[in-house]
Amino acid sequence: MTLSEVEIKKVQTYLQQLFWNPEINVQRGSGVDAPAEVFIGKEFVGVIYKNDDDGEISFDWNMSILAEDIEQF
Repeated sequence: MTLSEVEIKKVQTYLQQLFWNPEINVQRGSGVDAPAEVFIGKEFVGVIYKNDDDGEISFDWNMSILAEDIEQF
């Protein structure tokens, strides 16, 4: 399921407050039934899927970390 504009704004506000970071930006995905996309500044960091399990709504954030991105650590 895709997130509505209202849900995108609520999830964005929640993440900004949770991580104390106003640069977190949630945007509508670019396609039918595409998940919302999460950015910190200009950096893409993951996607958010909306799930409806018998009326129980949840939002799942999926963030992949490439091995090459953590080699310096």
